[in-house]
Amino acid sequence: MTNFISLGSCTKEEITGLLNKADQLKYELKNGIEHKLLSGKSLGMIFSKSSTRTRVSFEVGMYQLGGNAMFLPSAELQLGRGEPVKDTARVLSRYLDAIMIRTYKHSEIEELARYATVPVINGLSDFAHPCQALGDLMTIREYKTSFKSLKVCFIGDGNNVANSLLAGCMKMGIAVSIACPKGHEPLKSVMETGKETGLLEVTNDPVLAAKEADVVYTDVWYSMGDEKSADARRVEFKNFQVNDSLLSVAKPDAIVLHCLPAHRGEEITDEVLEAHSEEIFNQTENRLHAQKAVLATLMLNH
Repeated sequence: MTNFISLGSCTKEEITGLLNKADQLKYELKNGIEHKLLSGKSLGMIFSKSSTRTRVSFEVGMYQLGGNAMFLPSAELQLGRGEPVKDTARVLSRYLDAIMIRTYKHSEIEELARYATVPVINGLSDFAHPCQALGDLMTIREYKTSFKSLKVCFIGDGNNVANSLLAGCMKMGIAVSIACPKGHEPLKSVMETGKETGLLEVTNDPVLAAKEADVVYTDVWYSMGDEKSADARRVEFKNFQVNDSLLSVAKPDAIVLHCLPAHRGEEITDEVLEAHSEEIFNQTENRLHAQKAVLATLMLNH
């Protein structure tokens, strides 16, 4: 593994290795065991799209690993003034040991990886959010011990978070069901993979998706920058809320996950979020440990 662009391009063994590494790093951090694995290494973080969790978790992660992280808003780079991505990739490769990019177009990340000579990490694109999905898988395994015989359901928009969660679940042999309004299904490529594996169910019925689920996952109905579509989305998605009624058809010990930030009262009720806040905020924390595993694996093997 030379880059971390999508979970769909990783093997089951690579994902398992990252999860095991994340568990180890989390244990060491909780027990005061330093792991300065990346001493002297530098990570450049390109942000075309702002973030709380991505920026803080990568900066703190690099610090804990003994390295340095540089925040690089794209508007302040020559990239934001028209420099080609391929030139930016080659310039930054001369200064840095790895590049993380959080942007809109997935094609920009692919081009950056094509021309960079250091590892490239996808911090989010319009297609995928693999760092989030890796943290999700880590959380699911923590609470359920094993991936064997699990059912994960996703309620809401078939967006970048959903694409990566579904890809990661199917790679690990987890049955997954997604319920979304018509016209908001996951990408065709993800659904085609689902047909091949037989592990994916796509439906417009949230109750069907949640039935006997071990994990119930949701995300916002509209992303940052799409606020103009908020009112229309609320109408389209009004029956796709994770609430007590929906959870009643899932398994009694089902966990609830949300990648945050949450719009309480829309995709999830305040009552459900608070009742499952331990799981949700552990999920948030696990982004830190999962990303540290990615950083250490890529940068030490480069």
